[in-house]
Amino acid sequence: MSSASQSEIDARYRYACDIARAAGSRALSWYQQRQTLVVEHKRDLQDMVSEADRNVEALLKTLIAERFPDDAVYGEESGGEVQGAPFVWVIDPIDGTACFVNGLPNWCVSLAVVCEDEPVIGVICDPNHQELFHARKNHGAWLNESRLQVHAAERLNEGLLGISNSSRTGGESVSRLITGLIEQGGMFIRVGSGALTSAWAAAGRLIGYYEAHMHPWDSLPGIVLMREAGGVTNDYLRNDGLKKGNPVLLANAALYPQIKALAGNPALDE
Repeated sequence: MSSASQSEIDARYRYACDIARAAGSRALSWYQQRQTLVVEHKRDLQDMVSEADRNVEALLKTLIAERFPDDAVYGEESGGEVQGAPFVWVIDPIDGTACFVNGLPNWCVSLAVVCEDEPVIGVICDPNHQELFHARKNHGAWLNESRLQVHAAERLNEGLLGISNSSRTGGESVSRLITGLIEQGGMFIRVGSGALTSAWAAAGRLIGYYEAHMHPWDSLPGIVLMREAGGVTNDYLRNDGLKKGNPVLLANAALYPQIKALAGNPALDE
């Protein structure tokens, strides 16, 4: 990339951190009065949206338009047109809405920036714990002001593996992975927010993360974080992943092939 585009990315990186904090603060205020929320269901009973989601997404879109009016914004709740835009902001105002509305703190604000078909910025804000996970391509991954490093495990029984699944896919690969993991003496955790779990994997709190299908607004921030923390990920954006979604696998170089083999998901090979 040119030096000019590097400065453009840097400006968006700093702004992404700022607006993620602002959105996290707004979402937290909704969370603290969640008993009054109007909640709807989308595809099924597990797929929720609340007025908080829509309100926080509107805030993010307004803030991005004020500073970078020529950038595209692709949001979970409102979609967006991305064709031809040099920069695409991919945002989820509240990842983990089911946790959010039920009083569980496992939710976050998730956003990424894609430039020239590559995710270059990832930011995940967990306002409940005052944690901002942030990364920019070739500049490392951070939790607040501390540098992140992927877990050093070489075997699957050396830590917890984050796993999730949704009704968008069958549970075959997740079932295979859990069975194989347990047979090797490993253990897994599911917390209800894929974006937050992927941030924990990049932070070395988990040995990795796998989900059979993720939307881009949930997956791209963690992918940037994991790569910048020294880990390995699949090529999420191939085969029109920005629009259709793809599986996500995040781990260090030693564990990535082990988890991939256990999951047996052919989409990881495409």
